[in-house]
Amino acid sequence: MSKELEKVPKEKIILGIDPGTNVMGYGVILTEGKKYKLLQYGVIHLKKYGSHELKLKKIFERITGIIEEFLPDSVALEAPFFGVNVQSMLKLGRAQGVAMAAALARDIPITEYSPKKVKQSVTGNGNASKEQVAAMLQTLFTLNELPKMLDATDALAVALCHHFHEGRIQSRGRSAGWKSFIEENPGRVKK
Repeated sequence: MSKELEKVPKEKIILGIDPGTNVMGYGVILTEGKKYKLLQYGVIHLKKYGSHELKLKKIFERITGIIEEFLPDSVALEAPFFGVNVQSMLKLGRAQGVAMAAALARDIPITEYSPKKVKQSVTGNGNASKEQVAAMLQTLFTLNELPKMLDATDALAVALCHHFHEGRIQSRGRSAGWKSFIEENPGRVKK
């Protein structure tokens, strides 16, 4: 293979998932080198299904459908954060596991990111609010209006986080803060 062919960036599709038992967010992006483009994002409404087992079945079916439609090269999930309610954590873990199983059934590699890592990657602040993440995504993807589905924008942020970190050692660099963020990510700052 010639050196010129090796340097051509390969297109990749990343499916980001924000697991949930009542609402599950998903976001699909296309990447090529350092560039990225939004393909689709949305939510899977699960509240209407009475039993937890039926919700899990619907998660598997919908994630499988999204995988079949977009054929992602990788899946990135937001890892559940630890809450006080053990039953809620158990149900959330099952929802995440079913989404992972849909990807594993197609031999798609999976990566998990903590909520703090996702927020840090997209906004530069690991403690950013969901609204701040959505506002940054509006800027990064040049969306006409601020996205209203925060579970969907969280999933989109997970996909973008994966793109930013794919193939790199998971490190934030020399120091934290906006100055170092701008120095380390000049292509992510609009002038």
